[in-house]
Amino acid sequence: MRPRLRDLFASLLWLVLISPAFAQSGGTPAAPNAGTASAASFRIEWEVKNRFRLFRNEADFLRHVSSMRGDGVLGAERRLARATDGRGWARDMVENLCIDYSGRLPETCQRDGERENFLSPSDHRIGLAVAVPVAPGMACAWSFSDGEGPVREITAPCAEEVRVRVRYGAPTRVGVDIGLPDGTAQRITTDVAVRDLLIAGLGDSIAAGEGNPDKPVALDDGGFCFRRFLGGATSEYFRPGRAGFRGSKACDAGLASSFGNSAQDWAKLNARWWNAACHRSLYGYQLRTALALAVEQTQTAVTFLPIACSSASIETGFFDSQRARECPPTGSCPSTSPPQIVQLRQALANAQRTNAQRGLDAILLTVGANDIWFSGIVGDVIVESATERLLFEKGGLLISLADAQQMLDRNLPPNFAKLRAALKPLMGGNLGRVVFTTYANPAEAGGATCPGGRGGFDVHPAFNVDAVRVRQASEFVNRKFLPKLRALATCEDGKCKDTVNERMTFVDSHQEAFANHGFCARGEDDPPFDRECFSEKGESFESNPADAAIDPMRCNFRARDFRPYAPRARWIRTANDVYFTAMTFPEGISSVLQPSDLHDATWGATSAVYGGAIHPTAEGHAAMADAALPALRAALDLPAPPSVRAEPLPPLQAPGAQTTQ
Repeated sequence: MRPRLRDLFASLLWLVLISPAFAQSGGTPAAPNAGTASAASFRIEWEVKNRFRLFRNEADFLRHVSSMRGDGVLGAERRLARATDGRGWARDMVENLCIDYSGRLPETCQRDGERENFLSPSDHRIGLAVAVPVAPGMACAWSFSDGEGPVREITAPCAEEVRVRVRYGAPTRVGVDIGLPDGTAQRITTDVAVRDLLIAGLGDSIAAGEGNPDKPVALDDGGFCFRRFLGGATSEYFRPGRAGFRGSKACDAGLASSFGNSAQDWAKLNARWWNAACHRSLYGYQLRTALALAVEQTQTAVTFLPIACSSASIETGFFDSQRARECPPTGSCPSTSPPQIVQLRQALANAQRTNAQRGLDAILLTVGANDIWFSGIVGDVIVESATERLLFEKGGLLISLADAQQMLDRNLPPNFAKLRAALKPLMGGNLGRVVFTTYANPAEAGGATCPGGRGGFDVHPAFNVDAVRVRQASEFVNRKFLPKLRALATCEDGKCKDTVNERMTFVDSHQEAFANHGFCARGEDDPPFDRECFSEKGESFESNPADAAIDPMRCNFRARDFRPYAPRARWIRTANDVYFTAMTFPEGISSVLQPSDLHDATWGATSAVYGGAIHPTAEGHAAMADAALPALRAALDLPAPPSVRAEPLPPLQAPGAQTTQ
């Protein structure tokens, strides 16, 4: 059994099965004899426990260890999704992170009963075992010397795992005396040195995990009224509201004065993000990449520094502060998020106060889409109604491809040069350990561009994907935007002063898979709710206000039956998806567009896109993590893990127990 699989049986005997006799015994360790263990075959194996240091509890880490079966992060995500009936695994973990409720990293974190400095740990908890079957009841005498304090000694049954904390930054000499059947003892030794990797995640909404709240919004089956722009009572329409909301669900203008109290009640029912201001999610590809690295590298700890923020561009977000995306359901609500480069420098300074040698080992980076206002391109594609188009254009929410091309040519290259210059000194002068994971085209399925229509976008009456504009936008992404990003990240544009040291590690291997999983992809294995309730023709909701006020869905399912994290063909969130998953109130948009009340037309439109439309689902992020992981591993000069058995292993039995066939 390999060390990474032992976590599956952390509460059972920890044995390494290396002799042929064990394999033939059906899982029962044999007593040492001339045909099993010899003195030469004894060795010490060890691993770091709970080695993804963002997790407070080892049980959460072990859950991810057990989900990894050799088929990548995507396979693990699907396994976890099915185990939670599509409701999502993160909802059970988001409250147990080394993050406070406002999304900030504390200086210290209580992890498995021990208080640790998060950015600069002084020690790590490890587990050790003798890697050979031993006779039942045999005792092993362990000793641990780190060159500073007195030698620590532990006596424990040889068949059991021993857990200790070892000093970080210096090797610990470990010895164990093992009694042999002939009355003699065998002493074996090894040096234990934990490598703790400090990995930062920087960038925009794709980097943060937008579209995938850790705890999705709870849906009310009844209707909630929204208004249309410049319309009267006949322009009202109903969609599912938030479960537990006590305010008015009707579009009554007389209730506008009570907006403050209603908004407070509404905010208490927000979807839960582990950083609401930036919509950072445990499903984000950067976190999943760092977590997967911790799972596979058993003698390495991973300290993940999350800084990416939804809606960030290089100018606004990386170098300047940006508006907070949303408030958490409880606790303080920051109005802005500090510049990412400032947060990164401050974190490094804090880490180096206790460990002068502590530095960044790697950076995961995705940025650039907001520098060309990609969300405005999306708005231009999906907003059909003339009234909404006019108002959104005035509000700066729609842009043309010509405008995007101008920003791509004029703004992005100098901004990217500033980004490289800022990161270079933090990476020891070499950007090879900056892993830039690029975007995928969100508008392809079956190798072709998604067609027009309201399928997946009929949550708002003004939405309708324009076939011509979506094709043009897709071509712009493939032929202009993505090649430009590659050239900038890899110095192929000829603008780098030092090509050798300024070239980033570039990742785009996920793009081919996304070509079959765009926002219009549908499959026979999609969740029943999706197949029956999200009409391909855009006829998902009741149009009669009297009926819609009671039940806005036209299908026979309830709104609460939607499963945001169930496996499905599309890896890109539609407008329908993000409304049913996050229903985000637009607190971070311009004050000019801020809603006047909860039934305001602006809120009705933005709730359907503001929170992750045209962003990857959890499966999409997992696919991106599978692409980024080998590149990160190579940048850090880490070995690839051995192959892993995909089938469940049989439970271990107590020594001497009989096996059954």
